[in-house]
Amino acid sequence: MLAYSGGLDTSVILGWLQDQGYEVHCVYVDLGQPCEDRDAIMEKARTCGAKSSRLVDVREELCRDFAFPVLAWQAKYEQIYLLGTSIARPLISKVCLEVAREVGATAYAHGATGKGNDQCRFQLAAEALDPNIEMIAPWRIKSFRDAFPGRTELIEYCDVKRIPVKASTAKPYSSDENVLHISYEAGQLEELDVNGVELVEFGMGVSPQAAPDKPEEVTIGFESGVPKTLNGNAVNALEMVEQLNDIAGRNGVGRIDMVENRFVGMKSRGVYESPGMTVLYDALMYIEQLTMDRDLMHLRDRMAPEVAELVYYGFWYTPKMDALLSFIETAQRPVTGEVTLQLYKGNIMVSSRTSPNSLYDEEIATMEGGGTYNQDDAEGFLRIQGLPSRVQGRVSPRKF
Repeated sequence: MLAYSGGLDTSVILGWLQDQGYEVHCVYVDLGQPCEDRDAIMEKARTCGAKSSRLVDVREELCRDFAFPVLAWQAKYEQIYLLGTSIARPLISKVCLEVAREVGATAYAHGATGKGNDQCRFQLAAEALDPNIEMIAPWRIKSFRDAFPGRTELIEYCDVKRIPVKASTAKPYSSDENVLHISYEAGQLEELDVNGVELVEFGMGVSPQAAPDKPEEVTIGFESGVPKTLNGNAVNALEMVEQLNDIAGRNGVGRIDMVENRFVGMKSRGVYESPGMTVLYDALMYIEQLTMDRDLMHLRDRMAPEVAELVYYGFWYTPKMDALLSFIETAQRPVTGEVTLQLYKGNIMVSSRTSPNSLYDEEIATMEGGGTYNQDDAEGFLRIQGLPSRVQGRVSPRKF
């Protein structure tokens, strides 16, 4: 059973596995890849000798059960990456193993390299779900690497075999697509003096410079931390992400260029675009500011990098992740409300926000005279808070 994208690596691997004597069943997991021709990919799998080829649509599940819980954590890997590729990998493994069980396959093959994160995500998820599955990762097999030392040889193989692929020697990028984002790596992007966002031909939106010269407003409603309405209309998870991709994409929102620390230990450079999810992160933040208890929010914020690491490394199907997902579901219960944002040339600005569970009390917070807050109370509060410092100051005076 081959996790088949129809891209450069899996196109070559399909042929190579057959050369090794395997009967190969191809599974294309439809994650909402915005730039891919699904019919052509399925036809290519059949033409290239797959025993069977199947498309499994999990776009709604990806958004609802994987992306939105990570969103609720406000989890970003190394402060900036919204984990678009990482989130999808455990779902891909789950789908592939379901198909493998149905067709009687005992081995699970994928095209992830031995240098990257995806090999970890695929395998850790698969072994958690089916400890007996045999994993085949051709890039970790010497004979495969000897035959295909790099992307140039892969492209040449496809040229000889007349296998259509998007990669070329002029633009040998490795890209990963789903409804959440598109990532771009390899080729000239490995050179840090190259401007990545100018080099890449993005698939989900325009550059901030090419965006309209006036802001566009968008209103998003949340129920217990889950996005539910868009511009006053009830939408499901997939519709929310797809429609926000269109809105944010045309306003130049959601592009990043970063050097990140891979799980295997090396640093790598990637360019990402996540227009819709970028807006959702900001939108949820503004409702949380109204509704989430301070200490609970700060605890969540301290734990969010841990969640981002678990997702990035591939530890989705673990007791620790199960517990953290249960925690955030409880923490998000009061996070209900509506926020209106302005999108303008890559920027996101808040126009208004409201919630029936708002903890913001103007009578308490006002800087004007009166109100319900007694400033005399602060005297005792600060005397108690400062007690340890006064004692320390007497015992161990600080020079100043």
